[in-house]
Amino acid sequence: MAQTHTGATRSRPETARKRTEILQAAIETFGAKGSANGTLADIAEQVGMTHAGVLHHFGSKQKLLLEVLTYRDESDVQELVDKHIPGGPELFRHLVRTAYANALRPGIVQVYAVLSSESVTDDHPAREFFQERFRVLRGDVRDAFLELCAQEGVTDHATVDMACASILGVMDGLQLQWLLDPTAIDLGEASEFAITSIVNGVLHPGPSLESRVEGRD
Repeated sequence: MAQTHTGATRSRPETARKRTEILQAAIETFGAKGSANGTLADIAEQVGMTHAGVLHHFGSKQKLLLEVLTYRDESDVQELVDKHIPGGPELFRHLVRTAYANALRPGIVQVYAVLSSESVTDDHPAREFFQERFRVLRGDVRDAFLELCAQEGVTDHATVDMACASILGVMDGLQLQWLLDPTAIDLGEASEFAITSIVNGVLHPGPSLESRVEGRD
């Protein structure tokens, strides 16, 4: 019995290492080819395994796909003490730091952009994942806005919900532009500018763009 337990204990780090290798290969494959065209055979070849070997670790291509997305989200909070995104105003600073970090990991950004775009199609295996992800993130950003508004004495919350969706949308949009041409924009700086502008627009709203244009006529 002791030998069996020792063998199992020794195998766990090896299993974890192999799973990570598969996930990293899947990120590269799905990012380059999409979830439909990227195959388990492609992934298996990269890690020196058989198709059956990949299935042994993840069960199915759909499960692997969802594990890739979870792995991607976990990488965002890997350096945080509690492994979770911060709440309150610190959340906005975390989003900015994430944008700067993403500029150093194009593979992670690419697989996210590809799979999130694909998820809008009917019956895509990641559709529910992204629906829930955006729902939770909008809620987290909304809570951060409300706490910041309370600190700043802002009582008009009419623009908060739009601001929540706008921050997430502009971050994803900038990532797409950056992936298409990394020399065109600085992902970190552009994201920081956009997030700062949206936050300031909620805390210190000014005239609408339409009013500004009309004022020039």
